[in-house]
Amino acid sequence: MWDAYRTGSICDLSARAADRDDPHAEHVWGPERSVRARVVARLLLHGPPPVPGRVASLKLRGVRISGRLELSGGTVAPYVELQSCRFDSEIQLSEARFGTLRLVNCAIPRLEAARLHTEGDLHLPRCRVARGIRLTDAQIGTDLLISQAVVQRDNKGRAIAADGLSVAQDLQGELLETHGEVSLRGAKVGVSMNLRGAHLRNPSGRFALNAPQLTVERTLYLTSIALDYAAYGGTSTPPYGLGPTPVRGRRARYFECVGGLRLDDGRFGDAIDFYGARFTLTDEQEISLRRIQTPEFRFVGERPEYGRVVVSGAKVVKLVDTSTSWPGPGGLSIEGFVYENLAPRGHFPLSRRLEWVAAATPEYSPEPYERLAAVLRASGEDQDAREVLLAKQRRRRATLPAAPKAWGYLQDWTVVYGYRPGRAALWMAVLWAAGALMFSQLDPPAIKADEHPQWSAALYALDLLLPVIDLGQQGQWKLEGGWQWGAAGLVVMGWILATTVAAGASRLLRRG
Repeated sequence: MWDAYRTGSICDLSARAADRDDPHAEHVWGPERSVRARVVARLLLHGPPPVPGRVASLKLRGVRISGRLELSGGTVAPYVELQSCRFDSEIQLSEARFGTLRLVNCAIPRLEAARLHTEGDLHLPRCRVARGIRLTDAQIGTDLLISQAVVQRDNKGRAIAADGLSVAQDLQGELLETHGEVSLRGAKVGVSMNLRGAHLRNPSGRFALNAPQLTVERTLYLTSIALDYAAYGGTSTPPYGLGPTPVRGRRARYFECVGGLRLDDGRFGDAIDFYGARFTLTDEQEISLRRIQTPEFRFVGERPEYGRVVVSGAKVVKLVDTSTSWPGPGGLSIEGFVYENLAPRGHFPLSRRLEWVAAATPEYSPEPYERLAAVLRASGEDQDAREVLLAKQRRRRATLPAAPKAWGYLQDWTVVYGYRPGRAALWMAVLWAAGALMFSQLDPPAIKADEHPQWSAALYALDLLLPVIDLGQQGQWKLEGGWQWGAAGLVVMGWILATTVAAGASRLLRRG
């Protein structure tokens, strides 16, 4: 190992047998494949100079490292790459500084790397970690790769504790499998964060992914992944990304979250993508997306059967969703949810969109209806916008006392709250015809015998119905008995129609 370090070559102690070289199998590796952790630490911290013309680096394959590897606070200058190695005890890298550190397909009891600083990459693909990874306040100079890793929980129930983590470029976690909470509170990712096909499980805790105030400069992928990707070859460095998001009909592994997910107050520069995501929640758990901000929000996963989806206070430009991705009544909260465009995938009729709003508002709230109407109106769907506002009025009516509720029913029955003015014109025509027919049987005396127009039953009925326009008939004739009640009824109906039509006209004029 010492000589290989000086030349930058690989120290390979593997047995050249697949069943004996798997670091995760139960087969015992003897002393012929073992090196002491303190010798590895001495080599990394105070190793010999390289052979002239070569670059010193530590490259191990198929090696058992006995004892605890203690590098806390140290500075490791050479490149480090360990493949298919087995550690007997935890790795201590707290406050250490590395150039690039790659642990590929290694068996690790625990990785303790709080405040680790790397100038290059930190790779942990296909590793299995028995008692969790700690990367609190770590700073990764380029990429963090944990694809296909399997991480068990620590004694605090966390699989990955990485609060305050900073990754300069990509965080790749495709096909990651965790058993315990993944904590990324206040973490920052300089490009994209990719958890395609990951399985995050923490059914007994509150959250499987706990990442409030997460910042991702590009896109957060919590999506399924196509499984017909090219398998790993014999290269020492795994590829960046195993495969794309699958298209319909192709084999895929879903992103699965067993336990709650929290991204409150997160900032995402391009999008959040939930394509094909599956959530298994209890009634007390939730997908919490409060006050997130992103240009595009793709909520196109599977509908969770239990728990809640909360997007209250979120601000997005484009909402991409399906009619089957949202939970039903009691499982959704969209209070203060601001979106500017709707881009549904598949058939998403207005009736289902109204059910979506109703499911999110167990108690009447006008804001979700007004937001939806404004978005539809901005996209040129004026008729749909009016239907939404009509649904808002009908929902509001249910909360009113008896007298205003009766007035609401009357407005709805007559002119549909003014959102369908054609019905008011129809009612006006019907009442005018009825009034003209009724007064055609009357020849009333004039109030002033020498000053009166010629009697016209049709003009008189129209003059009673129109509350503002004076046609010169009303107030000119003397009515008695039941004729007075008939005239009063036309006046009252005229005022009802006029006020409701005026209310509808004002709504139409304010739509811009």
